[in-house]
Amino acid sequence: MSSPASRPDDAPLVLVTGASGYIGGRLVPALLEAGLRVRAMARHADRLEDRPWRDQVEVVEADVGDPASLDAALEGIDVAYYLIHAMGGGRSFAERDRQGAQSFADAAARADVRRIVYLGGIHPEGVELSAHMASRKEVGDIMLAGPVPAVVLRAAVILGSGSASFEIMRHLAERLPVMIAPQWVRNRIQPTAVRDVLHYLVAAARLEGAPNRTFDVGGPDVLTFAELLHAYARAAGLPRRPIRTVPVLTPRLASHWIGLVTPVPTGIARPLVESLIHESVAAEHDLRDLVPAPEGGLTGVDRAIELALTRIRELDVATAWHSATPAGAPSAPLPEDPDWSGGIVRGDQRERRVDASAETLWDVIEGIGGRRGWYSWRLGWIARGLMDRFVGGPGLRRGRRHPDRLVVGDALDWWRVERIEDGRLLRLRAEMRLPGQAWLELAVEPTDDRRAILHQRAIYHPRGLLGDLYWWAVWPFHGIVFGGMQRNIARAAETAAPGYGRDRPTPHDAATTSGVSRSPDDPDAPGGTA
Repeated sequence: MSSPASRPDDAPLVLVTGASGYIGGRLVPALLEAGLRVRAMARHADRLEDRPWRDQVEVVEADVGDPASLDAALEGIDVAYYLIHAMGGGRSFAERDRQGAQSFADAAARADVRRIVYLGGIHPEGVELSAHMASRKEVGDIMLAGPVPAVVLRAAVILGSGSASFEIMRHLAERLPVMIAPQWVRNRIQPTAVRDVLHYLVAAARLEGAPNRTFDVGGPDVLTFAELLHAYARAAGLPRRPIRTVPVLTPRLASHWIGLVTPVPTGIARPLVESLIHESVAAEHDLRDLVPAPEGGLTGVDRAIELALTRIRELDVATAWHSATPAGAPSAPLPEDPDWSGGIVRGDQRERRVDASAETLWDVIEGIGGRRGWYSWRLGWIARGLMDRFVGGPGLRRGRRHPDRLVVGDALDWWRVERIEDGRLLRLRAEMRLPGQAWLELAVEPTDDRRAILHQRAIYHPRGLLGDLYWWAVWPFHGIVFGGMQRNIARAAETAAPGYGRDRPTPHDAATTSGVSRSPDDPDAPGGTA
C-alpha cells in the first residue's frame, strides 16, 4: 500500500473500489476536491500509475474474488464505495457478483466500516428483471442486509462523455439515418448526467445518521430512448432520425446489432439494452430533500449531451466505458521469467535498425492503433477484428483514449496497455477472444549515431490443445503481419517530419473516446497503412 499526499487527519477516509473504471476513475478526484482522504482499490495497482490524482491517494491491491485481500483494503476506512459489477462477464457473472458483494459486506463489518455506498440501477418493482438488472438489485440487497448501514443509489441511463450508454446513443444517431428499433424504445427513462451522479455519490459519504436504504437518482427530464436519440441528433447538428419500431427485435438481437454498429461489444451492450425493456423512472426523490442540488441545479438532457460532446471535441474525456478491464478478459501480467508456469510459450521476435531518432520512433510507436491502424495488412486486421466482435470480444472499435499518448491501463483497440516506459517500451496485453494469452512488445534502443533499433516481440501462451492449434493456424501469416508491422513502423519514423509529436498534449491534458480515435475496422476510419 502506498501513502497519499498529506491531507487533514480528521477528514474521513474513504475506499473507492473499481477505481480504474468509468465512475470510480471520476469519483476519486471528486472526493479529493470535497476534502476527503481516499484509498483507491484495484486488482492491479500499476493500472492507476498514470492517473493525475495518483499522488494524492493511497493505492491498495485487492480483489473481491479474494476475500483475504479485502481486510487490508478496508482497514481504517470510514466509508466504502462499492462500484463493481460484472458487465459482460459470462454465464457465471451473477454468482461472481453475489460472492463478491457478500465477501465485501463481511469484510466491511470486520473492519468496522461506518457506511457502504453502492451504485445500482433504477428498476420497477414487481416485474421479472433481466439477469443483469436482477444481479445489480441482488448486490444492493446484500449490502442492505449486512451489518454495515448501506446507501444504495439507483440511477437509470448515465449521460457523460465516454459512458457506454452515451457511446451507444452517439453512434446509433451518427451512423444510422433511419433506425429499426424494438417497441420498448418508447418506454420512459430518466437519464442522469454523470456530474450529478458524482455529486450524489460524494454527498452520500456525509449523510447524517445511519440510513440503510435505497435512493433513486434521476435527472430533471423524463423521456423515451427514442426521444433521447432525437435530442442527441439535435445537439450534434444532425437531421432528425426517423425511428421505426418492430415487435420482433429481442434484446439479444438488438445487442448484437449494437455490437456491429457501435464500439460497445455485444456482451456489454446486452445488459444496457435489457435495462430499457422496463421503464426506468425514479419512484421517489428523497435524496433531494437531504442533499443540496449541484450548483446551477440538476443537469437536463440537452445540457448533458452538449457537455459530453464538448469534452469529446476538446479531447478532454477523463474516463471511458472501456477504462476498466472487462470481466473474463485476460488480466495476468506478463511474467518476467520466460519459463513461467512450466507451460509452452510461443513467440515471434524481430529487430530492425531505423534511420530516425529514438524520439521520433517512439512517437510513432506510442501513436499506434486507433485511427492510424497497425502498420500491416489492414484487411487481415479488419477481418480478425470482425471475427472477434462476432464472438463477443472487443474487436478493434474501442480505439484509443487519446490519438497520440498512452498510459498504463488504457484500452487500445483489442489490447490493453500493461506497461509503458516513456521513450523505451510499450507492452500490450491482448483482450481479444482467443484460446490463450498474448502480448505484444515494441521497444526502442538508441544507438551511438543518434539512430535507433526497433525491437518487436509477440508472445503467446496457448491454453490446451486448442490454443496450440490456433497458434499453428495463424503462424503462416506472422511474416505478413509482424514483418509488415516492423517495416512500416520503421518507414513511418524515417519519413516523419522533424519534431514529429513533440508538441502533443500529455494524457492528463486530453483524452478521447473510441469514436474519436477510430480503429481500422471502423467504416468511418481513413485508409490504414498497407
